[in-house]
Amino acid sequence: MLNNIAIAAPSVEELAQRLEKMQIDMDNLKKQLANRATKQDIQLVEKKVQKANEWRDSDTLVHMAGYADVGYTDAQSEDGSFNSANFSPIFHFQYRDLVMLEAELEFSTADSGETNVDLEYLTIDWFVNDYMTLVGGKFLSPVGQFRQNLHPSWINKLPSAPPGFGHDGAAPVSETGLQLRGGFPFAGIRTNYAVYVGNGPELVAEFEDGEYELEGIEAEGFGSDRDGEKVYGGRFGILPFAGLEVGFSASTGKATVTSVEDGDDGLLSNEGARDYDVKGADFNWLLGSFNLRGEYVETKVGSSNAGTAASPGAVWETWYTQGSYRFVGSKWEAVARYTDFDSPHLSQDQTQWALGTNYLFTNNFIGKFSYEFNDGLSGNASDDDRFLFQMAYGF
Repeated sequence: MLNNIAIAAPSVEELAQRLEKMQIDMDNLKKQLANRATKQDIQLVEKKVQKANEWRDSDTLVHMAGYADVGYTDAQSEDGSFNSANFSPIFHFQYRDLVMLEAELEFSTADSGETNVDLEYLTIDWFVNDYMTLVGGKFLSPVGQFRQNLHPSWINKLPSAPPGFGHDGAAPVSETGLQLRGGFPFAGIRTNYAVYVGNGPELVAEFEDGEYELEGIEAEGFGSDRDGEKVYGGRFGILPFAGLEVGFSASTGKATVTSVEDGDDGLLSNEGARDYDVKGADFNWLLGSFNLRGEYVETKVGSSNAGTAASPGAVWETWYTQGSYRFVGSKWEAVARYTDFDSPHLSQDQTQWALGTNYLFTNNFIGKFSYEFNDGLSGNASDDDRFLFQMAYGF
């Protein structure tokens, strides 16, 4: 029976129509797949672009800088030793053009081999406008030039600080408080300024032969104000023409004896505040490869007739002049510095000639050789001549 059923074969026209329909369906499917792939690719590209823009137009910038140094010292009364290994990273975190956090840590090797860690400064800086920044926290003292601009080892042209510009000297080291700083043009002349209020220094007295006398000033940015007295000060700089800057500094307030060497600190609760005044001047002149700079600082502490550590006042005074010349077309540089430091104690008084030769491997990597001719009280470290070598790197 099946053999008697006739099955009609499709005509050529019908086959052509079916083939055309299949081709159309295939093209539509390809278009759909292509469209889907394109959307995915676009989404992927958009994500990559957004990520790239996020880094390019980021609101927050992070930056690390700093310096490190190693050195060797050979003094007349001591054996020569490698005694310097310091690492000072500096961190900057900035949000837009509005605010920046900056901080410097100092890691150093003690004589015992232990590692000391200090916070040199930490501030939050609010950029009020193009001419003013409000700084809050612990900051380097704006009195003079050396402490705030020259103390990093790769910037200082000699391996040591001028006498009186280190810790417990005539010049303040740091302060904790608020500071306004910036610069502005005045009558066609560029100027810069810094004014501050802070906790101020603390005084150290020494008990000897039944009497007290002022031993030193600790002006290193204390995180508390134990005597409740604030100090106010600042610096004003003038740049009359390119290559020359002249600055004038001053601060005033009160300071109190808070510790006693070889005495009972517990008896100091009734100590009265003393007058505390600092004045200074500095200059920096750059002419081609020649640089001449100088600085003067005087710190005066008033007398006290009340309290356990009642004693006369005292004055710390120091100044230096430094000249340097980098030989044209060479990596060699010659440096000479003269310093005169006077304190209330003969054992600390010192005049110094420091002569040095530097080799600049790069602008931020320097090798320093210097010899110090020191004149102080005989038998004291202040009278020892010294040879110093240092390698310093800034990054």
